[in-house]
Parts: sequence; C-alpha cells; structure tokens
Amino acid sequence: QVQLVESGGGLVQAGGSLRLSCVTSQRIFTADPYAMGWFRQAPGKEREREFVAAIYWMSGHTYVADSVKGRVTISRDKVNYRVYLQMNDLRPEDTAVYYCENGADHLSPVETRYPYWGQGTQVTVSS
Repeated sequence: QVQLVESGGGLVQAGGSLRLSCVTSQRIFTADPYAMGWFRQAPGKEREREFVAAIYWMSGHTYVADSVKGRVTISRDKVNYRVYLQMNDLRPEDTAVYYCENGADHLSPVETRYPYWGQGTQVTVSS
C-alpha cells in the first residue's frame, strides 16, 4: 500500500504564497510513465475534487490546470521522494483541502485515474 503524506498548508493572506509538500512511501516506480498530481476540495464541495497540477515522476513533464496557470508550479525531488506544489498570488477561492495523489499512467486531470492519495492539507486564504 502506497502512503502519501502532505504538509505545508496553513492560513495566508490574499497575495501570499505557500509551498505544499508530499512525501511518498513508494520507492520503486515500475510503471513508466508514472504520474503524481495535486487536487483540491473546496468547502461545500465534499463530493468533488478539482484538478490542480500533475507531473511525470521520471521526466518531470507537467500539466497545470488553466484555473491556476501562472500562479502554481509543480515539481518533484526524486532523491527525497517528494512532490511540491508552489502556489503564489493566492486568492480566497484557493481555499481548500489539497490532496496529493499518485499512480496514474498519464498526466490526467481526472481524479479516479490516481489510485492513491493522502489525508490532505488545509489551505485557507483570507481576503
């Protein structure tokens, strides 16, 4: 069972920045391509997780949602088995629980393509 642990969330004022981190317990990536992604679940939308960004573990190629493009960067650290989500110019509408997910075979914006996810980290942006 792959475990994912997110961190880095918090309360920030609009215009501020946060860097979310996700560490994976997985050490062998037998599938190629293998994608990891970030999704978010806004308050009042308990049945819906919105795609934010995804990255191929081996190549580092990325896919960022149009809604956050220009403000969000996804990256990975292959040495420390971490994926990062750098978020700048945060807005109140970015308030959500952010989930790290992995195991997709391509850079998919569809959450059901990722079989593993963490517990999430809360990001709250005040106006």
